[in-house]
This record gives sequence, C-alpha cells and structure tokens, in this order.
Amino acid sequence: MAWNVFKFCTALRGLGSIMILLVLGIVGVTYYAVVWTNYGPALSVGGLDSLAALVVILLFHFLLGMLLWSYFSAVFTDPGVVPASDEEEQEGECDPLNSLEFGGLQPDASNQRTRFCRKCNQHKPPRCHHCSVCGRCVLKMDHHCVWVVNCVGALNYKYFLLFLFYTFLETTLVTLLLMPHFIAFFSEEEIPGTPSTLATTFLAFVLNLAFALSVMGFLIMHISLVAANTTTIEAYEKKTSPKWPYDLGRKKNFEQVFGMDKKYWLIPAYSEEDLRRMPELQGLEYPSKPDFDSQDF
Repeated sequence: MAWNVFKFCTALRGLGSIMILLVLGIVGVTYYAVVWTNYGPALSVGGLDSLAALVVILLFHFLLGMLLWSYFSAVFTDPGVVPASDEEEQEGECDPLNSLEFGGLQPDASNQRTRFCRKCNQHKPPRCHHCSVCGRCVLKMDHHCVWVVNCVGALNYKYFLLFLFYTFLETTLVTLLLMPHFIAFFSEEEIPGTPSTLATTFLAFVLNLAFALSVMGFLIMHISLVAANTTTIEAYEKKTSPKWPYDLGRKKNFEQVFGMDKKYWLIPAYSEEDLRRMPELQGLEYPSKPDFDSQDF
C-alpha cells in the first residue's frame, strides 16, 4: 500500500500562531540589532555619521513596514473559496454519480467538462485545487505556506509575492549593514558592546543571511511562475500537459496577478477599477488562448 503523506498535513494546522510569533520574533531580534544596538546610537553623534545612520534607519523602517503589511495581508486574506452561489447553481448538475465526469459518458466537444471535488462534494472552477491542510478547495491554489499560516491562492498570491520581495530586500539590507560587525567578531580588535548586544548582532546577521539566500531562490522560482501564468501545483501538472492555455504573454500574465494599475503594483492592494474590470483577480474566470478547453486544466 502506498504511503499517503497528505494525511499528516493536518498537523500543520497546529502550528497556527506559533509561526506568526516566530516571524515577529525574528523581526524583533533584527530590529534590536540594527536600530537599538548599532545605528540608533549614532544619531546623537552628529555629522555625517548621524546623517548616514538616519538614512539607514529610514530605509530599514520603510522596508520593514512594507514587509509586515504584505505579510499580514497574506495571513489574513482568504485565498479564495468556491462561492456559495456558484455551488448552489451547480447542485444537481455536478452530482458525482450523475455528472459527465463520473457517469462514463463522453461530453460534447462544445461543452466544458465539469470538475468536481469528491472531498468537498462541490463544483471546482478552473484552476481550483483541494488543500489537504485547510480541508477545502482553494481558487487558483499555489501551495499551503506554513510561514503565513494560510493557503496561497487567487486572492492573496500578490500579497505573498510582495512579502517575498520585501523580505528579500530587508534581509539583504540587514546582512550588508551587519556584515562589518560580523567580520569584527573574528578580528583581534576589541569590539564595543555588552555580551548580549554582541550575541544579538551575531544572531541577526546569521538569520538574515540565511533568509536572504533562501528567499532569493524562492522569489526567482515564483517570478518564473508568474511569467508563465502558472502556479506551483500547475507547474507540476504541466509535465503531463505540454500545452498551457493560460499563458497569454509576460505582460498580461503579470497583470493577472498584480493588476493593470501601476500605482498598486508594489503595495498589497488592488485599485477598485482593476477589481471591476479584471474578473481573473476574483479567481473564478481566466482568459485563455483560443482552441483550448480551460475546464480541462
């Protein structure tokens, strides 16, 4: 008998707020090392040192603010579920025992094939997948992320990407700022500071360097997914389906995630006009290339 690893996915639910507290703990250690220990005291020195410290602290706070805004948007935004009205409309038509998919009948070529989730007992819109951790179907599901304690789907994918983007910028900045202090640990010169502040600086450097490198790889992967208008799950499924109907070109693919209003590209929000004119942002309708049956994907 094959081992079903997904039955252990429910254990991830128990992490819950622990992961959020862990993220805030890392932020706290970094804040203490950068602002309170190393650059905050330089503000009272005067001269160019104070000006440089002020620029560093302002940039640090800006990136940190955008990081936390994006992070909590990804945490608290529902990734997208099948609307109740949609389920009610499909009731009867999508009975798993009577539908075309399960009844052994061949669907007419002019009709779109019905997708049905046996676990949720409901209709599955295009690009929708069932999450074994959440126990429900998620619109345009990418993956379940333990760091945001949430599924990443149609309605919060942009916020998740911005969280990765600002995390990479912030951790890279902190790594560069603390690198001279880290190198000083291995020199014979006397280092100013108490044992606790030195330990915090050392820990903050190691943590931010590790996150900068790991997030960079993750960010590059998701940039390639956005460019091809696919998700992590769909990228795996495409191995058996070389033709992909949703790849409309890099510009349109990008806009399906970030919207058309450039003023909102770098913030975790959408303009009302984009939400009104782009139904794909709601996760239920996606334009596709001609001559493709989008319901087959």
